[in-house]
Amino acid sequence: MTNSIGSTAHVAGPIPTTASNPLANEDLLPTTAAQRHWAWKDYAALWVGMVVCVPTYTMASSMLDQGFTWQMAVWLVFLANCIVLVPMLLIGRVGPKYGVPFPVLARASFGVKGANLPAILRGLVACGWFSINCYFGALALHGFLNILGMGLAGPAEGQTISTSQFVCFLAFWAVHLWFIWKGPESIRVLEVIAAPLMIGASILLVVVLMMKVPAGELFNLPAKVVEGGPKTWAALTGLVGFWATLALNIPDFTRFAKSQKDQLVGQAIGLPIPMALFSMVGVIGFSASSILYGKAQLFPDGLLTQMGSVAAGVGLLVILLANLTTNVAANLVSPSYDFSQVAPSKISFRMGGMIAAVIGLLFMPWKLLATSGGYLFTWLGGYGTLLGAIAGILLVDYYLVRKSVLKVDDLYRRGGDYEYSNGWNVQALIAFALGVLPCLPGYLAVSGVIDKAAVPGLLLGLFDFGWFFSLAVAGGYYYLTAKKA
Repeated sequence: MTNSIGSTAHVAGPIPTTASNPLANEDLLPTTAAQRHWAWKDYAALWVGMVVCVPTYTMASSMLDQGFTWQMAVWLVFLANCIVLVPMLLIGRVGPKYGVPFPVLARASFGVKGANLPAILRGLVACGWFSINCYFGALALHGFLNILGMGLAGPAEGQTISTSQFVCFLAFWAVHLWFIWKGPESIRVLEVIAAPLMIGASILLVVVLMMKVPAGELFNLPAKVVEGGPKTWAALTGLVGFWATLALNIPDFTRFAKSQKDQLVGQAIGLPIPMALFSMVGVIGFSASSILYGKAQLFPDGLLTQMGSVAAGVGLLVILLANLTTNVAANLVSPSYDFSQVAPSKISFRMGGMIAAVIGLLFMPWKLLATSGGYLFTWLGGYGTLLGAIAGILLVDYYLVRKSVLKVDDLYRRGGDYEYSNGWNVQALIAFALGVLPCLPGYLAVSGVIDKAAVPGLLLGLFDFGWFFSLAVAGGYYYLTAKKA
């Protein structure tokens, strides 16, 4: 095997694959020089393609629905993405240097078998997001078919999804299978083509709405009154959690970079500012729908279907494209590698993606998205706590314990530096538990599983800081107990 990871990678020789090595397959091996051709523009386009999506729009509209002013909502979005950009860039540096994906990187800290834990957790979160984006795409497809005169019914009283919407969900789900089969390069091409189209459509929507509603009226709506007022720290934690997924598995993409500069510049340009700008689309859409039609719409399809057939037709097609670009990049690449990690000799990138798509069918996003609080706090805040602990362990292990030096050949073999105890690093597991378990009572209370009155105020408040707490505690414990390089 040839690769371009350089002398500091500590590769002793060719890494055996498949039948002779249960820890490797062609998709998990370090990328070769020929595979490393992504420039900074590709990463910027990748991020714009992922940012411009219905979940981002809904994130901003949900914050207004939870009592935030539009200024505070946009500021918190920008701040959260500046925060999550830091671990994104730090973990992303592993990709160009060593060419390994996230599940293989996790073997250094969790062990060659223990890496299954963070890989499966990250993969399941991606399956949830995959399902959510398929649902948003289904709503857009459903609305578009109605514009064409299909006369499809929405959910009846007490329902969260109709039969025709569920059929649209299955149809949009099936489209993704083509990109799983074609692999990561098809995703890069899709993002480069789609990103400018989605930017143009978003600008056009804003222009049309601001022509209908004077800016003074649009940006001076009083904040919605909610019980207890807006929950700033809980919202910030949820917003950080929005891309905490990619902060972990970003090496899945940066392993294809031409250089460190390309991934650093591309991500810095493509994430914080575009997120803040597109959140403004959600703010404007939520406020304009309230003024024009008497009901604030959380989802853009609800607004578009009220704006006339032409606007709705074009807008809903853009939503379909936006959700497709986000879904294949953010929610299929990761689980494809993650599930491949569990049994590399049996599960390829394609097979891992197919498994993720099937698991995605088991989620019921129409229930999760029934309320803005359920989306913002229960979903985003909940999984953010899990992933924060993993990020803390990875960062401490790579930068503070190993001083950015990995023995790549040992990542793919039993009995090497990353064998620990029968393939599992017990200290990493303890660090993960210490970071996550204290936040669990607060999560169960917020999600309605247990009564809030039964949970001490300290534990309730702890969940509001879930991502920050779990990252700091898990990383701190791991540093104290790990054997330093």
